[in-house]
Amino acid sequence: MSALFGVIFHFIGGFASGSFYIPYKKVKGWAWESYWIVGGIFSWLIVPPLAAYLTIPNYTDIISATDGGILWLTYLFGTLWGIGGLTYGLGVRYLGVSLGSSIILGISMVFGSILPSIYFDFFPAEGKDTFTMLISNTWGQMVLLGLLICTAGIVLCGKAGVMKEKEQDQETKNSSSNEFKIGLGLVVSIISGVLSACFNFGLEAGKPMAEQANAIWKAANPGGGEFLFQNNVTYVVVLWGGLTTNFIWCMILNFKNKTFKNYTDSNTPILKNIAFSALAGITWFLQFFFYGMGESRLGNGPSSWILHMAFIILIANVWGIILNEWKGVSRKTYTTIIMGIVTIVVSVLVVGYGNSLK
Repeated sequence: MSALFGVIFHFIGGFASGSFYIPYKKVKGWAWESYWIVGGIFSWLIVPPLAAYLTIPNYTDIISATDGGILWLTYLFGTLWGIGGLTYGLGVRYLGVSLGSSIILGISMVFGSILPSIYFDFFPAEGKDTFTMLISNTWGQMVLLGLLICTAGIVLCGKAGVMKEKEQDQETKNSSSNEFKIGLGLVVSIISGVLSACFNFGLEAGKPMAEQANAIWKAANPGGGEFLFQNNVTYVVVLWGGLTTNFIWCMILNFKNKTFKNYTDSNTPILKNIAFSALAGITWFLQFFFYGMGESRLGNGPSSWILHMAFIILIANVWGIILNEWKGVSRKTYTTIIMGIVTIVVSVLVVGYGNSLK
């Protein structure tokens, strides 16, 4: 039953992540950097401390008592992840919700699963899987096979994107995604996919804070099992890093593009734009709020990360179909993107099976 709840929590988190960009499409008259940072202030600065305050008594004491090295490493991974989050927005902007999310999250799935095991080969830790264990055990080999299948799915999605650019007429481009740019979109999506995996590393680095929150909760609730919200304190520090990266870049773009006026331009629906950006930001944070709940039931390892990524890919592609992002393409192109999505989902099942053999 605990595992079932873990899957449900990951699905809700995946739904939030796969849907968060939709409110941004309702923002009118603002440049991308303006609505992105307004949403980011909610998702990285306002909501995480509020969630921690509501779920973890005296969470600030846990942070202040944590070793400075741990805080710095957690923040550093958050900063690197912030670059991934920044380029995620650009990837979705240039490729669309469906294709952009499939490529970015597929790559993040691979790196977020493999790199921690390579790290623990050099810096062993109790209870952590190493890359050597993966290649020398049947369950680990199955996990690696699943990741190879995932890579094939990413390639198929990229191929579909190239085919889409060649086939869509200008009218369809303008109606579905007037900023579709396959080359630039693929570059930023690859960068985003690699660096987005750093969020998982940040959670690992900040694990002592989550463990402290868990210990405090268990002391007050004997026999209550694992604390569902233990990761909320870690999110505060990780997302400080994400805020730093995105804030600096968006301010640079505001200056370069002379778009600071967006925040005060009476010719745009300022309050509505803020409201939709805030909704997007809050929805974005909910993905990790529920990810933490799912992780408390399934564990912070390949299973949780891959399951989370898979649900995001599925939801994002459902939105892609609803928003007509593949309208006007040939049956061959549409079949290719579907094959890419299905291949990624199959890879998740293979990896899940591998973990079940462990």
